[in-house]
Amino acid sequence: MPRIYDWGAREAERTVTVADLRAARAAGKRYAQVTAETPEEAAAAEAAGIEMLVTRARNVESVRKGSKKLFVTAALGFADAVTRDEILRTAFKALTDGADAVITARGMETVAMLAAEDIPVMGHLGLVPRKSTWVGKLRAFGKTADEALELYRRFRRLEDAGAFAVECEVIPARVMAEIRQRTGLVTVSLGSGPAADVLFLFSSDICGEEGRLPRHARAYGNLAALQQQMRAERVRALTAFRADVAANAFPGPQEISEISDAEYDGFVASLKKEG
Repeated sequence: MPRIYDWGAREAERTVTVADLRAARAAGKRYAQVTAETPEEAAAAEAAGIEMLVTRARNVESVRKGSKKLFVTAALGFADAVTRDEILRTAFKALTDGADAVITARGMETVAMLAAEDIPVMGHLGLVPRKSTWVGKLRAFGKTADEALELYRRFRRLEDAGAFAVECEVIPARVMAEIRQRTGLVTVSLGSGPAADVLFLFSSDICGEEGRLPRHARAYGNLAALQQQMRAERVRALTAFRADVAANAFPGPQEISEISDAEYDGFVASLKKEG
């Protein structure tokens, strides 16, 4: 496992580095990436053999408590950092908290600004949900020849801006495969087919936490059923408690502390003397 110094000047081990990701294609390797927002989710990903995590910038420090080894990319929220100074400050804070890279869906100027500081920057192309008003709805991007060509040109501009990688969301698989052959960017596929260096899914989809599953995702678990069972069990327990309170059945002998008769009599006698 590679040893590095992280952005906080701490010696660390990582499952994968930027250099490894760049060499993945030639080496015939593919990596897996999932989301994590808590130490528990990060620890589960590490235990499962996942190599990469994405988390919101403000959660990097928490996620690092769950995994010291996985490659962590910090997502820079649109509202969390707006001005150039705020964006840089947020990025460097995430990196010194333990992130290995940042991801932004902002414009090329922002990417170039971050890259100029030698920050590993991942862009976001294809379907960018928060920008979906430009294409009319949530849909695959690149389904026409003109749209696919425009997408390729965006890849080129992103690479020229200094990004090292790109999250490719809901791009037609054949289009993704063609573009991948023509870009030096590390490609991270979220619903864009298997032709990528990294395959990415949200942990909530993998674990079956939501009722509605995106078309590009696959559920490998059913946490929703367990969560529903937990909700039902919570209501059952609280209802039983309320019923016992109403019936004077709680607390019982096992839930109260006792005092010996002699000590109790002494206490009462003392109270009487106190008046």
